[in-house]
Amino acid sequence: RPLRQPGSLFKMTTAWHGRLAAAAAGAALALAALSARRAARRWLARRCWRAVGLKARLLEARRRDFCPAQSVSYVNTDPLLVVEGRGARLIDERGRSFLDTRNNVAHVGHCHPRVVAAATRQLETLNTNSRYVHDNIARLAAALTATLPAPLDTVFFVNSGTEANDLAIRLARKRTGRQQMVCVDGAYHGHSVATLAVSPYSKYAEAEASGGTAVLSQPDVYRLGLSDDQATSAAAAQYAEVLRAGPAPAAFLVESVMCCGGQVQLPRGYLGRMYEQTRAAGGLAIADEVQTGFGRSGSSFWAFESHGVVPDIVTMGKPMGNGFPLAAVVTTGEVADAFRSSEYFNTFGGNTVACAVGLEVLAILEEERLQESACRVGAHTLSRLREVGDSRGAVGDVRGRGLLLGVELVRDRGTREPDPELAAFAMGRMRAERVLVSTDGPHRNVLKIKPPMCFSDEDADALASALDSALAAGERELPAGRTGVLPPRPALLSYL
Repeated sequence: RPLRQPGSLFKMTTAWHGRLAAAAAGAALALAALSARRAARRWLARRCWRAVGLKARLLEARRRDFCPAQSVSYVNTDPLLVVEGRGARLIDERGRSFLDTRNNVAHVGHCHPRVVAAATRQLETLNTNSRYVHDNIARLAAALTATLPAPLDTVFFVNSGTEANDLAIRLARKRTGRQQMVCVDGAYHGHSVATLAVSPYSKYAEAEASGGTAVLSQPDVYRLGLSDDQATSAAAAQYAEVLRAGPAPAAFLVESVMCCGGQVQLPRGYLGRMYEQTRAAGGLAIADEVQTGFGRSGSSFWAFESHGVVPDIVTMGKPMGNGFPLAAVVTTGEVADAFRSSEYFNTFGGNTVACAVGLEVLAILEEERLQESACRVGAHTLSRLREVGDSRGAVGDVRGRGLLLGVELVRDRGTREPDPELAAFAMGRMRAERVLVSTDGPHRNVLKIKPPMCFSDEDADALASALDSALAAGERELPAGRTGVLPPRPALLSYL
């Protein structure tokens, strides 16, 4: 067009040069991004190509080199080959993301960057045992006792929940001079000889329970069809009968929420009555918080606190190290004095790296306000699951607090006949929708939900949607008129 001002050609040329340069830069960035995406796809393709047949080879290696008792999840459908974890997600070898609602070990989230950094820093500096003086173990012990009521002020560091419960039993027996332990049916406290003896949980210990243990009935208000007060009164009456028969107990041991037993919430007043009877008989009260502690219940940091009780010994593990082997026993100075005549040492318990991780987990819980989140998101999750239960007749009960929930599936709501077949079907179908749950309980008919504490409302919605879809598929695909076996009449009913 006509040039109306002197120098306009220069200005126009300069402007077009600028536009061309910007366009070239944008094209270069787009090309670089495209190249990066293509490189990523090629890398993933190579990774997947290398993984072709890898899962089958790994499963064959497990069958060859492992005892069959070491199970694999989803072995009857399509086992997961996981290669990465982030937050509440697990990633398989094909790059698929799965919502993890079954892993209460990665407490603050899979591979939380702060936990990884804390472990790395300490591992680069020093990793040694607790016989040496170091600030990590002292700071972690102080931080733990600060979360507990008095007089729980003495800490033993170990590596796992099994070790913690095993040590708690030793302490109780040493302190009281007695051997008899009292536990609750359906409980799981570990895989050592001593803890299996107090774990009448058939999945792990059907043939291994030994003498020296009295087993009380599980106070499951849903299975009993009782109110909290009725269930507590019946349980106390049964315990009184056991105590009269003897021998006198060294301790009463129970999880503050019975997790492997079916996510059973202990009835209101239960722990208070059982602790009172135990102490009146000269025994100690042990709270197993291995799966329930560190804010998971939402309303309190330790699940026993909601019952208004203070145990003599508290055991903890699993979430404490966010996947790093770390656990502890916290007790009173009076109980701990039972070991004064001999040395207690655990090679890896309380090592400098484990304690660095434990400190970081506690800091993350506080700074990211994960206990508050568990309370809020847990309430939303419970509400969404109950909405599903209202529309699906196979849901007998939805229960729990915080991010420790259970969905019990039944063939008939009236008879409450358990439906383990539907539970297994739902677990597999939800996996196909990339949501991971597990089944448990005495009848294997309870879907357990215990995700990392970074679980969100959106995750809860995805969980509820997948559950509803799986139950709808079960209605269509499982044979109609399926029958099972009704469990026997609960023994506690005879104590009303």
